[in-house]
Amino acid sequence: MLALHTRSFHKLVVLVSVISSFLLMAAFANSTFAQAVAETAGTTSVSSSVAASGAGVGKAIGSVKFPSGGAAGTASTGSSSSPHLVASYGPPPDQTNRKALEASAGKDAGKLLLRATPVEAQIWVDGKIVGKTPLLLVLAPGKYQIEMRGSRGQTGKSSVALLPRETRELAVQLDQLYPGRVTAVRQ
Repeated sequence: MLALHTRSFHKLVVLVSVISSFLLMAAFANSTFAQAVAETAGTTSVSSSVAASGAGVGKAIGSVKFPSGGAAGTASTGSSSSPHLVASYGPPPDQTNRKALEASAGKDAGKLLLRATPVEAQIWVDGKIVGKTPLLLVLAPGKYQIEMRGSRGQTGKSSVALLPRETRELAVQLDQLYPGRVTAVRQ
């Protein structure tokens, strides 16, 4: 009697494991089936568009057409209708801005040596980037707004009035934007 009872128990265990496996497969079959349908639709979509373009067996795909206003269009017009980023060609903006300032300096140009603590801060003259400190600029006489930005968020601003043929040095101590260490104050 015990042997009969043990055999039926083993059959029950096998039956329960088979049923649970079947239920698990049924539960995951829907997501697997959906994935297979999506992959098939993507493949069919690509293959039908290739077939529609005339690229059947033994035929080559025609030339690729780029949208107007691409890389060549942005270099000349400065704007693009494309929502994608377009690589710019030519020198970096800091060099272009610095050369433009120095080209408009004229015969009465003054010199401005810019330094910052900490070193290698980005320099902005009248809102345009011109390089990193230390930097010697040749500028037309006039008043300039100088801003320096450090690599760790430090900033410093100053206003400079440059006279004709004057040489000046401006050293800016950059201030932390946020404190380097936060401490708790108990009351």
